[in-house]
Amino acid sequence: MNQESNVKGGEFIIKETQANQVFIPEEFSEEQTMMAQATTEFVDREVWPNKHRFEKKDYAFTLSLLKQTGELGLLGIYVPEQYGGLGMGFNTSMLVCDRISGATGSLSTAYGAHTGIGILPILLYGNEEQKLKYLPKLASGEWIGAYCLTEPGAGSDANSGKTKAVPSSDGKSFSITGQKMWISNAGYADLFIVFARIEEDKNITGFIVEKGTAGISMGEEEDKMGIKASSTRQVFFNDVVVPAENLLGERNGGFKIAMNALNVGRIKLAAACLDANRRIITESVNYANNRHQFNQPIAQFGAIKQKLARMAMKHWISETATYRAGQDIENQIASFEAQGLSPQQAKLKGVEEYAIECAILKVHASEAASYIADEGVQIFGGMGYSADAKMESAYRDVRIARIYEGTNEINRMLTVGMMLKKAMKGELNLIGPAMSVGKELMEIPSFDLPDADTLFAEEKDSLKNLKKAFLMVAGKAVEKFGMHVEEEQEILMAAADMLMEIYHLESGILRAEKIMAMGKDASLQTDMLRLFWLEAVEKIASAGREAIYSFAEGDEQTVMLMGLKRFTKIRHNINVKDVRRRVADKLIAENKYCF
Repeated sequence: MNQESNVKGGEFIIKETQANQVFIPEEFSEEQTMMAQATTEFVDREVWPNKHRFEKKDYAFTLSLLKQTGELGLLGIYVPEQYGGLGMGFNTSMLVCDRISGATGSLSTAYGAHTGIGILPILLYGNEEQKLKYLPKLASGEWIGAYCLTEPGAGSDANSGKTKAVPSSDGKSFSITGQKMWISNAGYADLFIVFARIEEDKNITGFIVEKGTAGISMGEEEDKMGIKASSTRQVFFNDVVVPAENLLGERNGGFKIAMNALNVGRIKLAAACLDANRRIITESVNYANNRHQFNQPIAQFGAIKQKLARMAMKHWISETATYRAGQDIENQIASFEAQGLSPQQAKLKGVEEYAIECAILKVHASEAASYIADEGVQIFGGMGYSADAKMESAYRDVRIARIYEGTNEINRMLTVGMMLKKAMKGELNLIGPAMSVGKELMEIPSFDLPDADTLFAEEKDSLKNLKKAFLMVAGKAVEKFGMHVEEEQEILMAAADMLMEIYHLESGILRAEKIMAMGKDASLQTDMLRLFWLEAVEKIASAGREAIYSFAEGDEQTVMLMGLKRFTKIRHNINVKDVRRRVADKLIAENKYCF
């Protein structure tokens, strides 16, 4: 599927997407499937049986595994062949990230930091000399990369960093001085992407700094809640002299590098949650099948079935949306290249186009993974709280996912903020649809029923109305506050929750529809879709009320609440208990996650 998607970044909220316009995991090629299997076999053989070593802070073991992934070619999936990589597509790199991340958050973090924010700044912004010099070493695992952005006073506000880069009098070098913290891979990194401010520049600038350069020192390993064998240290730079040719990109351009690297990091983080979900669900099903109480396996109890079904549903919908967006990015990159852009520029612009979706996925996937891990502990009961069981470490490892690559609160605000900025630039027509919804609120509602002959007619009709609910809330908020709406964080976060549920619901509908179009049985996938649909509608209604109560008053509030009730109404009666039990019974029969 290499054609350009008809739906650009953020346009899903105002356009109807067709099933043949999206990619679903059932469409992975034989080559991609083989890559996934090879990665899973490596994890099953080398990582999963040694999970206990990560909890003992065996940093050397994490490093050795990282080196092994390099020998297998898994570090250079996305790096072009001329720079020592395999030159595969964006979604294939997502797939490998997914499978490498299943056994432990320690390796997942090390792998993600190296292949994402370690390699990508050079791949996307480096000049030819820099790419030829550094990418082959990074792609092979000969060198490990780290990314030095965060400082004690600069976290979410990344551009406020105090690290300085002072140019030499002859212009041949820079002297970097400053402090960085929470640096993943710091303890075993050979190369650092460092951000510093030159003189009084408005924005920071990126630099490539090699290990061993005089003036670099490190703090002790951080004692963390989870990801215990992922090296995390402070890095200090004291008059570290860096050649001028190691300036990355353009002077004053570091903030752009940081933000675009984070866009990729966000969608990759969503992928990195997926195999952990599968393994937690499989372990939970297996335990529930083998743990007997009251003379039967606890898997036969309705309360356990409800948990298993919701865990599977949340994972399935996350996986669906993640690979939809991943292929959209890949298609967009190919389209830009066809238009004459260089591969480097095409990759940059392709990811930037779907920055909204990247932020959406990061939040939704990390919160789904947190839910799944929490329920895994609960199914294991007292054993789940024991460090002897795999659930305890999984629960701690997943907690960081809601913090790094930008906290979920920051990403929530980014989703709506970026969408509004696109609208202001004329790149996204939100104003027209929002005005149409405003007019509709004053009209007599239609009582026409969806066409019963159309596949997923009721779900699609509901989806259209849910989009109207978002446009109503966002449109009225912008009307009231203008661009100062960005200061109304509570309203932005509520609107973002609506947006996230809409994107994932649409993705689920299109996946189920496409599976059926392929001639395959999608009955259980449809069950999971409908479970998500019901929950999404409730969340959108709740978030919509939260937003409306936060800024609307009097008659306007009354009209908006009536409109929200209209847009979040479901006509279809679903027996959620029976639907959940069908999904759970399949898991229990297969004794694993099987969708």
